[in-house]
This record gives sequence, C-alpha cells and structure tokens, in this order.
Amino acid sequence: MNIWILMILVMVASYIIQMMLNRRFDKYSREPSPRGLTGADISRMMLAQHGITDVTVQSVAGRLTDHYNPQDKTVNLSENVYGSASIAACAVAAHETGHAIQHATGYAPLRLRSALVPVVTFANNTVQWVLLAGVVFFSIFPSLLWIGIGLFALTTFFSLVTLPVEINASQRAVQWLDQAGIVDVETRPMAVDALKWAAYTYIIAALGSLATLFYYISIANNRR
Repeated sequence: MNIWILMILVMVASYIIQMMLNRRFDKYSREPSPRGLTGADISRMMLAQHGITDVTVQSVAGRLTDHYNPQDKTVNLSENVYGSASIAACAVAAHETGHAIQHATGYAPLRLRSALVPVVTFANNTVQWVLLAGVVFFSIFPSLLWIGIGLFALTTFFSLVTLPVEINASQRAVQWLDQAGIVDVETRPMAVDALKWAAYTYIIAALGSLATLFYYISIANNRR
C-alpha cells in the first residue's frame, strides 16, 4: 500500500475514533451509576481495597484530561469525572486508578514506559528540527536524517509500549467494577464500551506513528 494512502487512512480513522469516543463519553455520562458513586469515590475505594495509601486523588481542569502521574503518585480526574456519578465517570476513574495499581505492583510495561519518558521527552522536543535539518542538508550530512529517524523511532516505540499499559488498566478497571458490584448486567457493557473506544485512540496513535516512521524512512531511501 502507498505510504500516503496509509497515512490518510490513519488520519481518517483517528478522526472517527475521537468522534466516537466523545459521543460514547457524552452518552454514558448521562447514565447514572447503580450505586451513585462519583469518579472520586471509585478511585478512593479502589485504592483502599488494594491497600494503596500513598496515592492522592484530585480534580484537574479540562475534558478527558484524566491521567495517573507516577512521579507524584496522583490520580488526576477531570472535573466531569471527579464529581460525576455516571457510568462514564466510574469507568474512567477505575481505568486511571488501574495505572496506580500497576505502579504499586511493579507492572513491567509501565516501568518500561516510565523509564522511557525522559528520553522520549528529549526526542519529542528535538526530532522535528533534526528531521528538517536532515532533509535540507542531506547531500552534506546524510547521517543527520537517519539520526532524526532514530529519534522518531523512539517516540514510535513509546507509543507501542503504551498499548499494553492502557489495555491492562482497562482490564483491571472492568474486573474491579464487576467484583465490587459497581456495575450490573445492564451497565457493565456501557463501561466496557467506553473503555474500548478510549483504547482505540492509543491503537490508532501507534499506527499513525508507525506510518509516519515508514514515511521518513522512505524519504531517506529515495534520497540515496
């Protein structure tokens, strides 16, 4: 398949997935949790049941800005998750708390991902400039383009490592929501569906990064 066609397909898929995620989140944000627990309640209960006492649950601004920060051990829930007693809030909060449990139990992919953060941060800050210089000065210093490709490959690898981390967090979330009786026969499929579309965003991001990497490699090969 032509690399340009692949990149266009990835961009279209990314748009569709983001649109579907927003729709699912809005839909399940209107579905009340059977036990009336907010996202903050879910996170604190889940942490307590796993014996984790050194993680703080807090509210952050924005929409779908939920994340776990392993540096300061905080579960950060967006405003419409932190205080909402909806199925969407329960699913998102349990997912982010799943990352805290991964951290506490030494889940290997998360440890690898965390170790890569400083390197990937450097790569993200420099890769576009190195690639641009590599293209402009290819006839003088052809290795520079390959250095840029190497930096971009690090970001692609980071995207791939992120996949098992996110999928496992969702699996932990659904399992706990089941066992704790937070969801029932009717609401469990809603939580699963919401987390499924969130996972798709990471999958398409990884595919997009791979497609872009192949594009840069093709540029380097064609300039030989």
